[in-house]
Amino acid sequence: MPDTHLATHAQPSGDALRQTLSTRFQKIRARTAELAAPLSPEDLMVQSVADGAPAKWHLAHTTWLFETTVLVPCNPGYRPFDPAFLTLFAARDDRFGSHQLPSPTLRLLSRPNAAEVMRYRDHVNAAVLHLLNQADEADLPEIADRVIVGITHERRHQERLLTHIKHAFWSNPLRPAYEQPPQTVPAPPQPERWIEHEGGLVAIGRTDAGAGFDHEGPRHRVHLEPFRLAALPVSCGAFRDFIEDGGYAKRSLWLADGWEAVQTEGWQAPLYWEWRDGAWQIFTLYGMRPLDPAEPVCHVSWFEADAFARWAGKRLPEEAEWEAVASRCDSMGNLLGTGHRHPRPSTCHGDGPWQLFGDVWEWTRSPFAPYPGYRLPEGVDEAVHGRFMINRMVLRGGSCVTPFDHANPTARHYLRPDSRLSFTGLRLAEDA
Repeated sequence: MPDTHLATHAQPSGDALRQTLSTRFQKIRARTAELAAPLSPEDLMVQSVADGAPAKWHLAHTTWLFETTVLVPCNPGYRPFDPAFLTLFAARDDRFGSHQLPSPTLRLLSRPNAAEVMRYRDHVNAAVLHLLNQADEADLPEIADRVIVGITHERRHQERLLTHIKHAFWSNPLRPAYEQPPQTVPAPPQPERWIEHEGGLVAIGRTDAGAGFDHEGPRHRVHLEPFRLAALPVSCGAFRDFIEDGGYAKRSLWLADGWEAVQTEGWQAPLYWEWRDGAWQIFTLYGMRPLDPAEPVCHVSWFEADAFARWAGKRLPEEAEWEAVASRCDSMGNLLGTGHRHPRPSTCHGDGPWQLFGDVWEWTRSPFAPYPGYRLPEGVDEAVHGRFMINRMVLRGGSCVTPFDHANPTARHYLRPDSRLSFTGLRLAEDA
């Protein structure tokens, strides 16, 4: 997901604000270093998809944002770690001039090496903390806004880092594991059930006063017909039934562009599924393992999700339907902070529908478009989402590698309909 403009809550003042920002900053920076810790210097350089990035670039680019948007403009005495890094690790688009590297070229950055990138992170970390401690109180609100944007930006890159390293390891014939799986207790099977919603006029989107991204507002009303939403995302077992029934070979199940993708890409199963010794296995961040039919299906495109829903005699939910149910729910599934880097079956923390937040991003049938009354934020920064409001579909809910703060009822993710790289699944809906 591209970087974004962030609207924030009003901040406390004085020492309380300094302490809050320092704590949040240190936690997010430590989490990224923790995610990179299992990777060797060689792993940090691997880039297996053209629109991805090596882990080392994620480490450096998130540091670059704090240096260029916090330290350079807010600390006149600051000296950059290396002036070349101000362009080398900038965002990869044409807003920053001709020095930007195209995505496929990032894998060629053997220098600076991994150790120097970590020294770069340490240098910027110390400088940001010093600025937060020494800045005049009058300047603190603006610095706070900039630091919070940087924190939000880094959370997004944590999800991308794991997404890209998973594909890189899968592309290796050895199918190496990113880390060892945690000990888990098998979840009991859950019966299929549906959540009823009466429809009517509902309000969706974040409020102007709330924290969130520019494309998640303004809050507005939508009329919904009565509907039902599945309490669980579609499982691997159900998707296996779709495959065994010839789902990938039945043109009638697919939209025209989806059928073209099936033929062109040779899709026969979700990404990371492999047929071995007469059974399906899947690749995870823990390496290869047998398919668990109870866990949510993952790494399916919107085209595959739509075809499955048609095969099942259901449909994908509208994003407003999903949010209307989510706003009544206080349950969380498996997210980045839980320590499980793969979707889990029937995980739930709190009251409400199982796994409404977490485990897999859930495709909706809604195109990514601006809400009524949306206005582009003033200025040009890493932030503007309006440029991307075409040829993408909306996902909701968050995945097993999504930070907790980014899984909430109003959060809107968006991807191209043929994308399978992210941890994407689906939940069914039907008219009541």
